Amino acid sequence: MSARRTAILEAAARVIAQRGIRGLRVEELSAEAGVSTSLIYYHFRDRAGLLARTLDFINTRAEHYTHPTADPDTDPRGHLEEMLLLELQDAPAVVENSTAWGELRSTAVFQPELRDQLRITTDSWNDYAGDLIHRAQQNGRATPGISPDDAADRLTALVEGLSKRWLSGTLTLDRARHLLRGAVTAELGP
Repeated sequence: MSARRTAILEAAARVIAQRGIRGLRVEELSAEAGVSTSLIYYHFRDRAGLLARTLDFINTRAEHYTHPTADPDTDPRGHLEEMLLLELQDAPAVVENSTAWGELRSTAVFQPELRDQLRITTDSWNDYAGDLIHRAQQNGRATPGISPDDAADRLTALVEGLSKRWLSGTLTLDRARHLLRGAVTAELGP
């Protein structure tokens, strides 16, 4: 990806996180990114294309900061818990990403063109978490008989909810992480 395209996507994530989707104006984005409006249209064709690529960018950035140190082959449960907890970090990129993700998810209620992309991204996250839960069951580190897919859906949805509460100041980061650890134990067993 070109440096200018990356700068535009970084600026778009920042603007969405700070002002919401409705606050994303191409003219203001061009000033934030230090590029012309015509360059934004050249790279993304229209606002919908810009939003779709920004969602991809946010997802890719999240994959980088949520990469656990626990080996998924030898410790799938530890890998899962660490991956989920890494979504709750008081780091500027994580806060910006999580805020922008929430804005994009909320906007999809009224902009159906974002729904498919959000569903695909969410399904990928859930599938990976479900696979880790299944592997944890196989090596005796998760309660057998629970549906890995259902547990994955509940845990990833909880992460999103905890993140929104923490970012809005209605829950401390420590409390959010504590609740998430408890949910992993409740879902997978001690």
